[in-house]
Amino acid sequence: MASPGYPLTLDVRDRRVLVVGGGPVASRRAAGLVAAGAAVEVVAPWVTEDLRDLHTAGQVVWHERDYVVGDLVSPEPAWLVHTATGDRGVDAAVAAHADAARIWCVRADDASASSAWTPAVARGAESGAAEGITVAVTAGGDPRRAVAVRDAVAAALDSGTLPVRRVRPAEQASRPRAAGRVALVGGGPGADDLITVRGRALLAAADVVVTDRLGPRGLLATLGADVEVVDVGKTAGNHPVGQDRINELLVEHALAGRNVVRLKGGDPFVLGRGGEEALHCAAHGVPVEVVPGVTSAVSVPAAAGIPVTHRGITASFVVASAHEGSDVVTAAIKDAPADATLVLLMGVTRLADTAAGLIRTGRRADTPVALIESGWTDAQRTTVTTLTNAAADAEAAGVRAPAIVVVGDVVSVRDQLGDLRG
Repeated sequence: MASPGYPLTLDVRDRRVLVVGGGPVASRRAAGLVAAGAAVEVVAPWVTEDLRDLHTAGQVVWHERDYVVGDLVSPEPAWLVHTATGDRGVDAAVAAHADAARIWCVRADDASASSAWTPAVARGAESGAAEGITVAVTAGGDPRRAVAVRDAVAAALDSGTLPVRRVRPAEQASRPRAAGRVALVGGGPGADDLITVRGRALLAAADVVVTDRLGPRGLLATLGADVEVVDVGKTAGNHPVGQDRINELLVEHALAGRNVVRLKGGDPFVLGRGGEEALHCAAHGVPVEVVPGVTSAVSVPAAAGIPVTHRGITASFVVASAHEGSDVVTAAIKDAPADATLVLLMGVTRLADTAAGLIRTGRRADTPVALIESGWTDAQRTTVTTLTNAAADAEAAGVRAPAIVVVGDVVSVRDQLGDLRG
């Protein structure tokens, strides 16, 4: 038999299943059957510690002896038998008795002589987006090949690269649904493949995606046509959807029974107003979780070959929003070490004011500055200057948001590294 002719999933709950053998293979088979709810009986003169533990816990019945004719049908016929004794003669006899009694038999020693096969099984994580999905893989009698494919499928299920979203039958569409959930997902600095595995999986299972301008927008094209995408992207001076309305949207969709992903650039809790959104959901009884993301504050400088800390230069850094001007920035670094790297988000528009304020409060006028535009994209560009010249050089180079401003001597490390974006 080259491959199974009729793949099938069995409901073995509370049904008698016999495992003949007590070694590691039999132990794995018994554990799987216990997990599936079967009434498992093991026939073997000795068993592994794992099998002994299952017996002690009352999860399997262990007949401490060799297999004998009649075990398959007494005290009642088994629905299924796995034989894994390591003795080909015994396994062949069990299989022959099973055929005679019309009981499906899985032989561990010789799949080609089995009447049933056990595939390599991939299951979605119990609490993940792929919950409830089971994929069985067979490979024409090549178990190692089946396991390799199974592992790849399992990784794809849990990473969200396979379509795992629940789709309700049409007849259920009009029925009231239980409240959904909100996930605040940090999408990272913008590249589609820098989102976390959990974030990607939740995105694949979402009914509604409320997205920012700076998130990994390329992933939106992978969503099903029936997934609602709400674009609330903000640009400098242009906020088409205010934060209060964004908060309301999350709650409205969740209370309507939808699973909502709030897809944000960077990390939701690093100058991303994720805390406000989480509080609003919690105040309205909506379950909410946060999925951290790779913040642009450290990842974009890294892409430009600038570590925000570097031995011999500085051991600390400060992240601040600069869109309100120099007073906020200088307050943020007031108690920081003099050599601390300063990373400014939203810092292009008021760069002249910010640079002047930093010089007034003690930063050297010749402190290196890097202006990194569109980090982690093909449009990434870095302009290196100093605090004195930052505003003028930015204007001359046509620097535009989104951009990260790095102030500190670590900028000089770029001279040796250059861009590090893959």
